[in-house]
Amino acid sequence: MTAGANTMDSQLGTQVPNEGEIFGHPKGLYVLFFTEMWERFSYYGMRALLVLYMTKYLIIEADKGMVIFGYDGIKHFVVWFMSLFGATGEISTQALSSQIYGLYTGFVYFTPFFGGILADRVFGQRKSVYIGAVLMAMGHFLMAAESMFFPALLLIILGNGCFKPNISTQVGLLYKEGDVRRDSAFTIFYMGINLGAFFSPLICGTLGQKYGWHYGFGAAGVGMIVGLIVYHFGKHLLPPDRMMVREAKHLDSKTEKLTKDEWNRIFALIFLCAVNIVFWAAYEQQGNTLQLWADANTNWNFFGWEIPSSWYQSFNPLFIFMFAPLMDRYWGWQAKRGKTTTSVTKMGIGCLLLGVAFVVMIGASKVVGANEKGSLMWLVTTTWLFTMGELYLSPIGLSLVTKVAPARLVSMMMGMWFLSSFFGNYLSGFIGGYYELMSKDAFFTLLTALGVGAALIFFAANKPLKRSLGDV
Repeated sequence: MTAGANTMDSQLGTQVPNEGEIFGHPKGLYVLFFTEMWERFSYYGMRALLVLYMTKYLIIEADKGMVIFGYDGIKHFVVWFMSLFGATGEISTQALSSQIYGLYTGFVYFTPFFGGILADRVFGQRKSVYIGAVLMAMGHFLMAAESMFFPALLLIILGNGCFKPNISTQVGLLYKEGDVRRDSAFTIFYMGINLGAFFSPLICGTLGQKYGWHYGFGAAGVGMIVGLIVYHFGKHLLPPDRMMVREAKHLDSKTEKLTKDEWNRIFALIFLCAVNIVFWAAYEQQGNTLQLWADANTNWNFFGWEIPSSWYQSFNPLFIFMFAPLMDRYWGWQAKRGKTTTSVTKMGIGCLLLGVAFVVMIGASKVVGANEKGSLMWLVTTTWLFTMGELYLSPIGLSLVTKVAPARLVSMMMGMWFLSSFFGNYLSGFIGGYYELMSKDAFFTLLTALGVGAALIFFAANKPLKRSLGDV
């Protein structure tokens, strides 16, 4: 696509605005970049505090009698569910916090499937983004009241369902079918996600741990409002979404039947999403058990200043921002030499790197005693490895969905991609519940096995999936 040229996407039927480019990409990409940056600032700022807030304050006070709407019901459900797997007796504060963390982060990625359906059928991508942003801002500000903790989480979950799949889908809508810049666009977009994720623990985490939990949560809410403002004033740079095109052409998506080829692509994506669950189950330990390790078993003293342990949450996005451009150039160099790696193989490499990362933590668990504080480099090395794995899996998966999903179902299929994160995040919380019950080296060995096992499945499935997905 050249600057100043209107192009019609033959797959999605959308017309890219005639607004020129910046650094070889449509200007609309940078609107989405900064919108998502601020949304992720709010999400990761809150997530950096969540487990610490529950383990150090909220659940302790709730058990003393503080009124928190929905707490007793959630606790009884968690105890019952864990009893199905042999856990008996009183649940610890850490195990309950881990389960709540898993439920929350899981449902954050459950609702995008339905948000995608609503966007494809009812609201369109743009209106869905507005609705989602407002709901999430309300949820973040509501976190200021302890009694409204669970209603606040519910608002964030519902808002993310409307926001998440539709902001990502609009990145794909900026490019016509076959545009080789699409993978690069998602890598740039992914850098926006992680720029917000980098700064949020530094700001929200410091405010929450040093000055009061509610200051941290309030800062997250402000970030969401800023993201909404960026999106509103940049919407003229975005292509019309599917609902707008259908209304203009008087089309009804219900009359369009899926072809055999489209069904094959859908089934292939479902398979990839299923394997993807395992990756997120291990990866999401960084906001859960690895945050607890950072808090209890890591030395954060820097020339006499005790750095907040929530700053650990900035390591992953910092590495993504540092290495995403390098990976993008590396893949571009591969493509020019005709040695492009398929998306499925890249995802397998990502899982393998994830498994190797937790080998480092096995070493840490053998060196650092239970009541000791060890070197920060254990976490730095581990996080760098699974961050490289994430770069091989997450932005590649987002791009793959927009390439192969049937055009009229693209938001729903994007929601399905995030649905795999729902199961993965909940599984992460469930696994994290055994952090105190297992030896630390056994716990990290389990995570290593999950990563390597998923990698082997991806590698084995590469050739069979080519029949459905082609060489993408």
